[in-house]
Amino acid sequence: MAISYNKRELQKKKEQKRQEKQKRKEERKANGSSSLDDMIAYVDENGVITDTPPDTVNKQKVEIDSIVISTPKKEDIVETVKKGRIEYFNSDKGYGFIKNAINTDKHFFHISNAPTSIKEGDKVTFELERGQKGMNAVKITLAS
Repeated sequence: MAISYNKRELQKKKEQKRQEKQKRKEERKANGSSSLDDMIAYVDENGVITDTPPDTVNKQKVEIDSIVISTPKKEDIVETVKKGRIEYFNSDKGYGFIKNAINTDKHFFHISNAPTSIKEGDKVTFELERGQKGMNAVKITLAS
């Protein structure tokens, strides 16, 4: 089987490319510079990417115990007494809403947490407690 002229030329080109690649590799080794060193980048304390390593003198030490991974838990019960007005009350079903006098938030309340003589428009004092669907008014008393 005879090798055609084109195949010989292709083999010569491949061999020449291999030799050139080997020569470049040896030159890099002789120069002593690694391409990996050129690729390393550092981020400083301001988030800027630089090619100089960070200064370890100004480095702050962080204690592992001071790192909080989760969000802090909200308090379930707010102890302060608030003032408001009965915005809506349904005596048949036994619930209503109190409008806060300070920030106009409306809070649900059940008749079991209020005096029996309560009606719409009454001024009251109350405390807030977290319920299933949000903050509920509890310990409701008529304001004097």
